Amino acid sequence: MNTPPLASGPEGRDALRPLLDTVLDALEEGARLRGGPLPAGGPPEVAERMRAAVGDVLPDEGDPEALRHLVRALAEGSADPADPFCAAHLHCPPLAVAAAADLAVSVLNPSMDSWDQAPAASELEAQLTRALANEVYLDPPGGAGNCATSPHRPAANSDALVTTGGTESNQLALLLAREIHGPGVQLICGANAHHSLPRAAWLLGMPDPVILPTPTGTLDPTTLHTALHSGPALVAATAGTTDAGLIDPLPEIARVCATHHARLHIDAAYGGGLLFSSRHRDRLTGIDSADTVTLDLHKLGWQPVAAGLLAVRDKSDLAALHQRADYLNADDDTEAGLPDLLGRSLRTTRRPDILKIAVTLKTLGRTGLGALVDQVCERAREFAQLVHDHPGFELHEPPTISTVLFRPASATDDAVAAVRRKLLTDGRAVLGRARAANRLWLKVTLLNPTTRPADLAGLLKLVEGTTPR
Repeated sequence: MNTPPLASGPEGRDALRPLLDTVLDALEEGARLRGGPLPAGGPPEVAERMRAAVGDVLPDEGDPEALRHLVRALAEGSADPADPFCAAHLHCPPLAVAAAADLAVSVLNPSMDSWDQAPAASELEAQLTRALANEVYLDPPGGAGNCATSPHRPAANSDALVTTGGTESNQLALLLAREIHGPGVQLICGANAHHSLPRAAWLLGMPDPVILPTPTGTLDPTTLHTALHSGPALVAATAGTTDAGLIDPLPEIARVCATHHARLHIDAAYGGGLLFSSRHRDRLTGIDSADTVTLDLHKLGWQPVAAGLLAVRDKSDLAALHQRADYLNADDDTEAGLPDLLGRSLRTTRRPDILKIAVTLKTLGRTGLGALVDQVCERAREFAQLVHDHPGFELHEPPTISTVLFRPASATDDAVAAVRRKLLTDGRAVLGRARAANRLWLKVTLLNPTTRPADLAGLLKLVEGTTPR
């Protein structure tokens, strides 16, 4: 039996070239068969088509056309975030340059648990995480400037860890708080906070969190002040809520935390991308007061999943994650100068997801990335105006980032839900849903920088045509 060619090594390039053509052709064919933003037919029909494409998962004899068949089937049955009518979630279309960088990672296959498995990648990660932490904790040249409750710490004090996304970053933030302040530290957050925060408190055996009501959609500093007590507390604020993209009043919350000596975490998984925009960065004023900050560049960063980070104001906090395994970071190796990577994550084996981020930042620069952020924010503003001006729709409120909540005027909640499901089942549009002001709303999250004003008008017309009269 001939050994299949490897992706790396002397045969790698020649082996990959025809396979890449196969993948690209299969992606194109699958998209053509899908014919829209997602497959038509709903779960039963999608499942049946996928079962037919896969057949026997582990046949006795292999199929040399399996790559083509399965990629085509996956593309046919996928929701396409590059389609302007696919606008439900914080699900971005990845940049081509970032996806190409991810291919290099797959070929080289470094593992970020010891330096001898990832020499260059470990150095790249160290450089990029420091730079991204400085985006949070220091003003960039010519930046708008943040108003902190205390002076900026030196750049050398901040750092960041690479994570799989907001959920892991939030869990790490709670773990650091627990290890620094003891097991009695209590999470205090608003009802608008991401579900991963109270879940992380449960997973880590922390006291039951205090979840404060947020009737306006954001955490009220006065309510927070009343809720804080003498015990150790971790306050979690949000910069970009999942449902509406709202940003808590960060400077005021930071002042309340400083008054009560409470630790502050800011979940900016959505809104963190505003840091790259000179036009919108000031919406994150106060973020540099947080002890930890969640960032997620597979949202407003246009990265393939996964591309999360946890920034820490004081890198000494990361000592709580230190672990020792002689085969990975023996004391004498560390003393001899080999970097210790084991305390950089809760995971052991992990990909160098930093490469695609580094390639993107280097290729686009601050100006290019900021322009993408500005563009999707502007599209959201335009869509909100279309809704506002249309007598058949109701707008919840103007967008803070790039999320718009709207609903057919006079429709019941059941009718709103039915419109969304009808569009999904027909494969014509992917819209989200959110509950605000005690009503159900359709949610459009605009992360596609190629979406045009005509696409927005077409989407609204499609919803109008689907709404029962």
